[in-house]
Amino acid sequence: MKTILTKGKIALLIIFAVLIIDQVLKIWIKTHMFWHESIRITDWFYIYFTENNGMAFGMEIFGKLFLSLFRIVAVFFLGWYIYRSVKNKLKTGYIVCFALIFSGALGNVLDCIFYGEIFTASTNTQIAHFVPFGQGYASWFHGRVVDMFYFPIIETNWPEWLPFVGGNHFIFFSPIFNFADAAISCGIIALLLFYSKYLNDISHLHSKTKDQAK
Repeated sequence: MKTILTKGKIALLIIFAVLIIDQVLKIWIKTHMFWHESIRITDWFYIYFTENNGMAFGMEIFGKLFLSLFRIVAVFFLGWYIYRSVKNKLKTGYIVCFALIFSGALGNVLDCIFYGEIFTASTNTQIAHFVPFGQGYASWFHGRVVDMFYFPIIETNWPEWLPFVGGNHFIFFSPIFNFADAAISCGIIALLLFYSKYLNDISHLHSKTKDQAK
């Protein structure tokens, strides 16, 4: 019982920490910067305020309502899976990976559900501010996700002799993302690097259990 509580508390601590950091950063950016305003930290790191309607790193696929509902369903199943992982006494690091993914997904879900209802729109000439609930720039599930981290680590032009892209401007790394996206990415990368075999073993164990139940 003690082990279960310890793993559960670790997962909850990570989830709350990621959510608090993510939302504090987003709210500060939203209420202090114009849309597409940029703050240079170094030549390869900028705080660049933008918003997106899509998934991680600004990708936009399908409609906004579909994406919001998809996120909510995914978060629900991730939360359920973490609960089952804690109850089944799976490895702490494995649970931590899923806690990072869950908290990142939930952080972006909060933007989609609530931000349109509680903020005015951010524009190039107007900084957003809080408004009474329901008087914001969009309806439920149609809020935009706040992004701010931009790392143009390499910015150059392709050599002229290259076919198709020769002479074109090139930036690595160009996506703009937020703390929640970073938590999701770290969780997935750690899961693949350190727990691929463990994940495979769990899948085989579940398949074996189902076969025995039949």
